[in-house]
Amino acid sequence: MSRKLTSILAEFTPSRALAAMVFLPLLAFAFQPFPNMFLSFPMRFLFWVGVTALALCVTWIARRLTQKYFSEAHFSARDVILVLVVLALFVPSLWLMSWLLLKAGGQQAPGLLSVVPYGALFATGLVLVRGHMQGEMLEQEPEPSLPRLAKRLPDTFSGRVYRLTVRDHFVDVVTSQGVFTIRSRFTDAIDEMEPITGHCTHRSHWVTDDAITGVEKTDGKTFLRLKNDDLVPVSRKYKPMLEQHGVI
Repeated sequence: MSRKLTSILAEFTPSRALAAMVFLPLLAFAFQPFPNMFLSFPMRFLFWVGVTALALCVTWIARRLTQKYFSEAHFSARDVILVLVVLALFVPSLWLMSWLLLKAGGQQAPGLLSVVPYGALFATGLVLVRGHMQGEMLEQEPEPSLPRLAKRLPDTFSGRVYRLTVRDHFVDVVTSQGVFTIRSRFTDAIDEMEPITGHCTHRSHWVTDDAITGVEKTDGKTFLRLKNDDLVPVSRKYKPMLEQHGVI
């Protein structure tokens, strides 16, 4: 829960807060939300604040959904899916917020179709910004840091390590390029994962922080979902530490 909350709060950066403090009052002063409908400045300000908050929440949800279920899709296909998710979430939420706000102010509530242009405009802008940011990230993203453990792997290895699992005197190194088995003590293998950060979830399992995509519970047991879709068990011994560190 704390991991998800931290991820949501990360959307509210200081630069965005400062921009909102300047931009939202100007927006409320200059524009009426809907044609042929006059709202007072406080009502307009509340409307645009609500639109901004909804946009940030929908952005977070849509990004998580596309990353979790459509991460392997082609870039243009992900864009289409992102637009559909945004429209499905943003338009009904915006209409409901507008309906409640205008009804409270004694105004005629807008129809659902009147808020569709907001959703289409927001979705288009989000895709354009996302494409620009991904292009910059591809240009600027450095090569992934390899742990010392990579020296025990094939010379051609250049991927990422997701987790370690001990089996007797051997350790399975699960990576983005497959599973490699090395002869090592579990504690030594974990030490050799520096500078990659991670956590023990079980006496037989260690996972990298970057590989964790979610937390799932089945029959009262807790598991971590990884980028390669593995489910790693969380034992009662390590659960308090993972909670303390915000992993679950």
